[in-house]
Amino acid sequence: MRALLLIDIQNGFCPGGNLPVPDGDAIVPIANRLIDEGPYDVIVASQDWHPDNHGSFASQHPGKKPFDMGEISGQPQVMWPDHCVQGTADAEFHPDLDLEHIDYIQQKGENPAVDSYSAFRDNDQAAITGLAGYLRAQQVTELDLCGLATDYCVKFSALDAREMLPEIKVRFIEDASRGIDPQGVKAAIEEMRAAGVSICRSTDILAD
Repeated sequence: MRALLLIDIQNGFCPGGNLPVPDGDAIVPIANRLIDEGPYDVIVASQDWHPDNHGSFASQHPGKKPFDMGEISGQPQVMWPDHCVQGTADAEFHPDLDLEHIDYIQQKGENPAVDSYSAFRDNDQAAITGLAGYLRAQQVTELDLCGLATDYCVKFSALDAREMLPEIKVRFIEDASRGIDPQGVKAAIEEMRAAGVSICRSTDILAD
């Protein structure tokens, strides 16, 4: 069974959103082609879904500005602009993303005391989402993933997939993803590769 994981393709991470990833919306047509034409038995999506008092928001820390370093629960934390707040348009999936064929949506980042980049567990690794269990129940053997942003949520999701589902082959779809910082993207790809994640492009998959 092959699965596609679409990570946080939401308004908040696209141009016009509260935490836009440069060129983030350019991946939507590629994601749609993978959904519609790819060799997938299961298609899942993660959705950043923060309460409005989330501890990663600079607005919750007097004197802090977005992108400053701070702390949550004693751990170092980038302070983000308020983004993807539950029930807001910023948290909705990009309007052009084909949601009709998505089988399962995993919301994340709901605990205000810890951030959650990965679709599989919180950053402190103390609480897991239901995604690993869902994929295992579907008997998935190959997982391709892409989305926003390469150097944060995509990277951590890929690394957790390798660690939590070691029996599954994991591939990162480079052209169906965008990152915040070019150097961060380069480092993230090397980190994923070192962990056993294969790097590919959508054309490789669609040509299978």
